[in-house]
Amino acid sequence: MKKLLKSVRFFLAIALMAACLASNAQKQKPVSLNHIAIYIFDLKKSTDFYKDVIGLTQIAEPFHDGKHTWFKIAEHSQLHLIQGAESITSHDKNSHICFSVPSMDAFVKKLKYDNIWFGNWNGDTGKITNRPDGVHQIYFKDPDGYWIEINDDTY
Repeated sequence: MKKLLKSVRFFLAIALMAACLASNAQKQKPVSLNHIAIYIFDLKKSTDFYKDVIGLTQIAEPFHDGKHTWFKIAEHSQLHLIQGAESITSHDKNSHICFSVPSMDAFVKKLKYDNIWFGNWNGDTGKITNRPDGVHQIYFKDPDGYWIEINDDTY
């Protein structure tokens, strides 16, 4: 009888540990995007672009060395600009950062006012891509030649 009770206690302890582990596994936070870092040539020019053209909110950065600018891009995600690139280089459009805006019309109007070239995926100047799901998109480059997509996806 004592052996049976010991066995039952042992298996209950194992079952309880397994339940705790399963519970903890379910409570773990999923992988999430922390930040995107881009290596840039002119920090002031790029900082002004992402603040004034894209409309991002600049946040404090811990280095205070004049080589970094950080922006909030989502609740827990950031864009880090890091000065140090030796020159402005060409980048493929397939590698791009995308931001969603509440009004494509208002954003396009601002680009036109600021005299910033934009186009659709094919590169047709001033044109907007209309995806099959109804989302509108445009593409243009930042001061370092990185491609930016702007769309009106509301996901």
